Amino acid sequence: MTTILQISDTHIVPEGALVSRRLETAHSLARLVTRITSIRDQIGPIDAVLVSGDLSDDGSAESYDRFKALMAPLDLPLMVIPGNHDAREPMRAAFADLLSKTGQLDWVRQVGNLTLIGLDTLVEGTGKGTLSAQSLAFLADALATAKNAPVLLALHHPPFPSGIGFMDDIGLTNRAEFCEIIANFQGKLRVVCGHIHSMMVVDCAGHIAISAPSPCSTFAYDLRTDAPVGFMTQEDGCLVHKWDAGFQSVRIGSVAGTGPFPF
Repeated sequence: MTTILQISDTHIVPEGALVSRRLETAHSLARLVTRITSIRDQIGPIDAVLVSGDLSDDGSAESYDRFKALMAPLDLPLMVIPGNHDAREPMRAAFADLLSKTGQLDWVRQVGNLTLIGLDTLVEGTGKGTLSAQSLAFLADALATAKNAPVLLALHHPPFPSGIGFMDDIGLTNRAEFCEIIANFQGKLRVVCGHIHSMMVVDCAGHIAISAPSPCSTFAYDLRTDAPVGFMTQEDGCLVHKWDAGFQSVRIGSVAGTGPFPF
């Protein structure tokens, strides 16, 4: 069995700063790390942590250092991809052991029985995401190399419309090209992403795609054309993806309720 913990959209800032003048995102992430630590014996061994973008809210070197310090109690390998709030060069420097020295921040790693692929959708200066020609070619080559092995494929921007209008306005611009590539993959493939601060499960080119919640805030699932633009202060958790002759994906909340009580 191979187990990957997915955390997304932590939006860490330097100490003393707030996100959008309201959110203390470091405290939110610390609560989630404490929660995960408290249930490690329940969920079993974790092989690695995948962070699907927006580690930082401002792209500063200080925010990446703070992020790593907050994650350190988990004592697990970190694999990261950039989101629209990240900055490529500071992120490359902070994770020099994982990320390439030049070009897009795409990578492929073997973790247990899983091939993990991370893709860079960052277009700096805009919230939208795009997979460059380099990243699309990287994906096609990585899937061809994986053949029929199980693959967990991560990108920040969802390769599907969420229905949350203001987030879809800054979504992935070339979903069709991405879907065309993964549609040809015959092995077991799970696509995971972030960006929309909500868990959604969607059919995507013949495969299941799942977006992760955020520990710091959520966006209302409001399909009205005049839906307000903004965030909710509700904190959410993370996802656990297990491979054992098939995928299982489970949401873990930041806070446990009381119990268990006998029936």
